[in-house]
Amino acid sequence: MPLALFDLDGTLIDRQSAFSDAITRFSHKHAFGPQVQQWLLTELAERANVADFARLCAVFDLDEPAADLWQEYVDLMAASVTCRTAVLEGLARLRAAAWTIGIATNGASDIQRAKLAATGISELVNGVAVSGDLEVRKPDRRLFELAAARCGRDLSDGGWMVGDNPAGDIGGGYQAGLRTIWLRGHPWPDTLAAPHHTVGDVTDAINLLLNETPE
Repeated sequence: MPLALFDLDGTLIDRQSAFSDAITRFSHKHAFGPQVQQWLLTELAERANVADFARLCAVFDLDEPAADLWQEYVDLMAASVTCRTAVLEGLARLRAAAWTIGIATNGASDIQRAKLAATGISELVNGVAVSGDLEVRKPDRRLFELAAARCGRDLSDGGWMVGDNPAGDIGGGYQAGLRTIWLRGHPWPDTLAAPHHTVGDVTDAINLLLNETPE
C-alpha cells in the first residue's frame, strides 16, 4: 500500500477564504473596530494559536479571556472552511485504490483537527500529524515521521508528499526521503532542488498518484 502525505492549508483546503470570513464574523460578533480587525488579519495571516489571542487582549486591553476568544476563532474557522467535492472524491478514490493517506500540517492541533473534521477530510485519511503535536514544524523530518507512523507506516518504505509550500512541504518531504508533488503558487527558491512533479491543483496531484505504479 503506497503512502501519500498531504499538506492541509493551501493544498486540500483554501485557508485564506475561510480566514477572511472567520475574522469578519469574529470582529462583528465582538463589535471590534477596524483597527482590531486589521490587527487580526495581519497577525494571524500565516498561522494562529492561543498565544496570539493573549497578545490581542494585551494590545487592546480586552477583558475577554484569551482562551475563550481562541475557541471562538477555532469554531468560526471550522464553520467557514470547506473542501471541494472533487478533492474529497479524489481522496476517496485514492483510498479505494489501496493508497495509505496521511496529513502532515503545521498549525495548532485543535484548529487543524477542527478543520479536518468539519470538511470531512478526517474520515478519508489514515493518520494525522500536526506541528502542535510535537512543537516542531515542517520541514522538520520528525513531523513527516510522525505522520507516517500514525498511518502505520515508516518513512523508510518511501512515499509521496503533496503540498504548496516549497521549503516546508517539498524541501521537507525531499529530506524525509519522499517523492514530492508541488502545487505551484508560492515563488520557488533557487536554493531548493526541483520537485518531482509540479501541478496546478491538488486534484491533478491525486490523478498523478492514481496513475503512478507503486514501487
